[in-house]
Amino acid sequence: MLAALLAFPAADILAQQKTGSTDVSQGIFPKGTQGPAANFTGKAWNYSLVPTDSTLTTVVGNVYFEPGARSNWHTHPAGQILIITEGKGYHQIKGQSREELKKGDVVKCPPNVLHWHGASPTVGMQQLYILPNTEKGIVEWKQPVTDREYNNQN
Repeated sequence: MLAALLAFPAADILAQQKTGSTDVSQGIFPKGTQGPAANFTGKAWNYSLVPTDSTLTTVVGNVYFEPGARSNWHTHPAGQILIITEGKGYHQIKGQSREELKKGDVVKCPPNVLHWHGASPTVGMQQLYILPNTEKGIVEWKQPVTDREYNNQN
């Protein structure tokens, strides 16, 4: 019986490797609240870690993007830092090539620059986000990322 229980995780890992699909939703933070469909294609979940206040003027949170999920195009008045903690995904600044992201990558989104980010089609992605100088504002949401843009066919 113990051998069967120990074999299950190994079999699950082998199955994930064969399909290329992994579930990265079980990160170190709770899944959180689903983001609104008006700002995301697919399902993205947000968990606040450091809410905005007048002393630190910084917001920190965790987002889990299910496979294929992505944000709309958006800007941050004071910029944004992303730290990828699990999975695979993409980030793109308008007018530039789409970048592939993996665990350990750090992305700096300059202030007021149109961009998007999200998971790969088959593997979800977890990211920590840091929004500094929140007195300047948090986010300005724009139009959805088209399938053509997401699939890097611009």
